[in-house]
Amino acid sequence: MIYELIITGGGPGGVAAGIYAARKKIKTLLITDSFGGQSLVSAEIQNWIGLKSVSGFELGKMFEEHLRAQDGIEIIDDDLVREVKKSKEGFRITTRNGRVFETKYVLIASGSRRKKLNIPGEKEFEGRGVFYCSICDAPIFKDKIVAVVGGGNAGLEAMRDLIPYASKIYLIIRSDEPKGDPVMQDKIKNNPKVEILTQALTQEILGSQFVTGLKYKDSRSGETKELKLDGVFIEVGSVPNSDFVKGLVDLDERGEIVVDHKTQETSCPGIWAAGDVTNLPYRQNNISVGDGIKALLDIYDHLSKH
Repeated sequence: MIYELIITGGGPGGVAAGIYAARKKIKTLLITDSFGGQSLVSAEIQNWIGLKSVSGFELGKMFEEHLRAQDGIEIIDDDLVREVKKSKEGFRITTRNGRVFETKYVLIASGSRRKKLNIPGEKEFEGRGVFYCSICDAPIFKDKIVAVVGGGNAGLEAMRDLIPYASKIYLIIRSDEPKGDPVMQDKIKNNPKVEILTQALTQEILGSQFVTGLKYKDSRSGETKELKLDGVFIEVGSVPNSDFVKGLVDLDERGEIVVDHKTQETSCPGIWAAGDVTNLPYRQNNISVGDGIKALLDIYDHLSKH
């Protein structure tokens, strides 16, 4: 069997494209191991258009239910794509579980994964005080004390998102100075809510049911210190899930898939990409949905012409 389209990923971009593909009667297979993308661990999302508040888990269920309500689309929900290769019919896709599929076109919406500190307490309190998306979760910390780990632009942007809500924000960085945009640095440094801890190595996140504090080592003195906190935002970057198409499509220096933002086409004819796996400037659920739909409509145009 040859599919007209295979979509990789069950996040907002992949699901939106899948729904539109079904409505356009495109013979489509969507491959994922879960629904919801990175937002799955968010306790509360307040910027999903149309809902005042929804948990990441609930949003993932909504994605899945909406997709499964469509006629015609096939879904594999327990696997991931391992390899994409060109074939006589278009592309041959191999999954991690050894399944092999043929398709004319491919839409990659595999997202990205947050870089982790890999310290005690990080995994245990993920979604219970440890977060990776300040735009999504900053409002939860109204009048509370939080820390942001990471002094690049991502860390400074998280500080900016938290300032209207939190009562106190620690910026914890390994170096002597933040490394982000100088204008943003000035805004952060001059805010009375902000305290910057330099040459600080985060060692452990503390808590019981939820985060209660953080331990860090002062590199200058060698002393281990403790902060009392309500939450920690880890902003040390992300890694796009693009390894399975390396060498097939153009990637930028961060490993993100380079796309034509008008159509979401990649450098390889027949492959499109959408969402956080691409070199888009903003990482948001709503934007990923739009990019997934944009890609699908362009794919439909190609199918109609050929």
